[in-house]
Amino acid sequence: MQKKTVAMSATIQPLTSQVANQYMIYDARLTQPVSAQWFSAAYWETSASVERVGTGRGAAWFIHTQDDAYVLRHYRRGGLMAKISIDRYVWRGLDRTRAWREWQLLAYIQACGLAAPAPVAARVVRHGLLYTADILMRRIADSVALSQYLQQLPLYEQGWQAIGRCIREFHDRLVYHADLNAHNILLNKQGKVYLIDFDKGERKPAPGNWQQANLHRLLRSLDKLQKQHKTFYFTAADRAALQAGYAA
Repeated sequence: MQKKTVAMSATIQPLTSQVANQYMIYDARLTQPVSAQWFSAAYWETSASVERVGTGRGAAWFIHTQDDAYVLRHYRRGGLMAKISIDRYVWRGLDRTRAWREWQLLAYIQACGLAAPAPVAARVVRHGLLYTADILMRRIADSVALSQYLQQLPLYEQGWQAIGRCIREFHDRLVYHADLNAHNILLNKQGKVYLIDFDKGERKPAPGNWQQANLHRLLRSLDKLQKQHKTFYFTAADRAALQAGYAA
């Protein structure tokens, strides 16, 4: 199996390129030049294991090479807007496209030393007044979503406190997660906490009410999942431990 090495240095140095109507952003220290093929699951299938996961807006591809693992995601609409267009968005300038903003936010998060996937590359394809987009990120190894974990096992006090501390670290750096829920929190085998899916996330100009609102969004997600599943380990003590970890 031929290798496709896309290893990145600890310090992400963004470069951009344009070929016709396609724009790409990637790290300057990638060991291979970025091409449009990187954003095709079929391209990776020639030299890697590719697994499609999720459906609809949350669909993505897990790519496992001999050297590393990645997540490839095509931006898709959800809700009522998906009936108008599945994957096309209004062009308001390159810097305002979803892939461009998410890639740059993830690069900032890495520079801060926060726990989130490292960005590899992103692509925006302009179609007149509309655009489509894709992003390629490193996959968090040996991890499971909090929403899945709690259907199998309880998370003890230290774990809930670690989640609270992780969220607080992002907030202290003024990083806002637009969809903070139990699906977008990962736990690895060592118990380290990661946040994923920063689509529509942003760097806020200052602390504010958005921080507590963000935390409450997660708590509502946990309450909702508890009602949906026959077994879901989330108690009042767990809620208190998460909030204590955030406040510490």
